[in-house]
Amino acid sequence: MTANRANSAMIALRWILGLVLLAESVRFAFSASAAVAFAKTGLPQVVHLRLAWAEMIAAIIFLIPRTVIIGGWMLILVLAFAIAVHLLRGWYDVGALLVYAGAAWAVISWQEQNPRIAAKP
Repeated sequence: MTANRANSAMIALRWILGLVLLAESVRFAFSASAAVAFAKTGLPQVVHLRLAWAEMIAAIIFLIPRTVIIGGWMLILVLAFAIAVHLLRGWYDVGALLVYAGAAWAVISWQEQNPRIAAKP
């Protein structure tokens, strides 16, 4: 794979991941079924809304070329919290969350190695 193709693939991964997580967090914040599912965690609804808004903000920051790294780490932190909540409740369906966190980590690592490519305005 040429460097240009690899760069294009990582930029595409950043956009796909950021937009998917943004859409999922909007659904999580505003869906009645998500609120009902979250209520089963036993945590207050304010945690549900803060988690959803934190993920939305992190996804937006992740999509901005100059703030990819900070947004990526914010996403990983939010996803780690979500994974912990799932596991503590005995919900072991965290595969997608792990994939999202791994993809964010890959984009962060690539960005650190190629700071001028993704940070172009």
